[in-house]
Amino acid sequence: MIEPYDDTYFMKKALQEAETAFELGEIPVGAVIVIKNTIIARAHNLTERLNDVTAHAEMQAITSAANFLGGKYLKDCTLYVTLEPCQMCAGALYWSQISRIVYGALDDQRGCGVMGTTLHPKTKIEGGILSAEAEQLMKRFFIERRNLN
Repeated sequence: MIEPYDDTYFMKKALQEAETAFELGEIPVGAVIVIKNTIIARAHNLTERLNDVTAHAEMQAITSAANFLGGKYLKDCTLYVTLEPCQMCAGALYWSQISRIVYGALDDQRGCGVMGTTLHPKTKIEGGILSAEAEQLMKRFFIERRNLN
């Protein structure tokens, strides 16, 4: 039986958030947090709009999900994010005790993997879901940004 709510389905929702960030002139990273096949948080980068270096999509989603759940721990939740989390976001995800992280594109310069960041021992991480779409959106953003300057 094919599960209608799979990793691809939820990553498409994260990509919609990344498109929103793109339209706002933000680096196009989007995230959703899911529990029991229900999206409980949607977010995208807001660092430019809020003038806040910590306003990454993951950070916004963590706060929103914690508010929804009424507690700081995101056990039994999955984060879907279009770009591998950075060290800051991975640290916050560590403290949230999120059960699973699924990302699209690899960040081979600032991603938590290349930075050697430790995740919570119970957190599972998987990358590459719709990575081509996430990478293309990121490339398009930076090409357009270069052409404006």
